[in-house]
Amino acid sequence: MPAEEAGWDVSFLRVGALATGAVTAVAAPVTGLVAGWDAALGVVLGAVVVTAFFVVSGVVVAWAGRIDDAFTLPAAMGAFFVKAIVLFGLLNALPEDGWLDRLTLAWSVIVGALLWSAVQLRWVWTRPLYYVQPPRPPAS
Repeated sequence: MPAEEAGWDVSFLRVGALATGAVTAVAAPVTGLVAGWDAALGVVLGAVVVTAFFVVSGVVVAWAGRIDDAFTLPAAMGAFFVKAIVLFGLLNALPEDGWLDRLTLAWSVIVGALLWSAVQLRWVWTRPLYYVQPPRPPAS
């Protein structure tokens, strides 16, 4: 199959970003009222971090898959390595006591990753996947 016809798309990214935005729009104000506005900022930052990481992975893997399917695993592993280094640097840069509740940030990242995983699972389960290239529709 030519690369321009490859079935790699990133349509799940829009759904994941919208779901994350909706959950964050509810969770941040509620968290702010219950636990303080530093915790609400942790919710927002956690949602941004998770969304950015899933978008980077999706784009990198789709790009690699359009070149050749054999490149997707190395691309995914490389992206994961780079993201882990960035996350480590980000978390180390945060002050222990400061403008952000780190525990809320951590829980937001966990919940966000589970939400994105659910979006990806649903996207895969409901998408028709062809084992062979489907025939072209008849010309009208």
